[in-house]
Amino acid sequence: MYEPVRTKSVHRMADDDHDAYPHRSREEELDIQLAGHLAALLAVTDELGDTEAGELVARQVARLRGAPPARHAALSGASARELHGKAHALAGRALVVAASRADTTVAILAAGRMDAHAAALAGEPTLAVAAP
Repeated sequence: MYEPVRTKSVHRMADDDHDAYPHRSREEELDIQLAGHLAALLAVTDELGDTEAGELVARQVARLRGAPPARHAALSGASARELHGKAHALAGRALVVAASRADTTVAILAAGRMDAHAAALAGEPTLAVAAP
């Protein structure tokens, strides 16, 4: 009644070539994502001229990437208020990823940066940066 299949299927199963390309672990993916958020935060921090906080962030980027980060070289021309808002958002993203990968050091640093930028947006005096 049915004709038997005489040729190989052109369709493949999803796990046929499981070892054909390298895979990263969840931890490696989170490290890459966290380093990216921190590098973006570092660029904004450097543009704001906060060298002490910039050094703390740069140290964590270097730890995650295994090499020192490239430092921000150009200015965006954004106002200080816009930069503080952007830095607050980036620190929040870093905090979420740090919490996901259970990196307490970066979580504390990111929370501190969020507090400092929120204070700057509210017009409060700058908070002291605590070294993690």
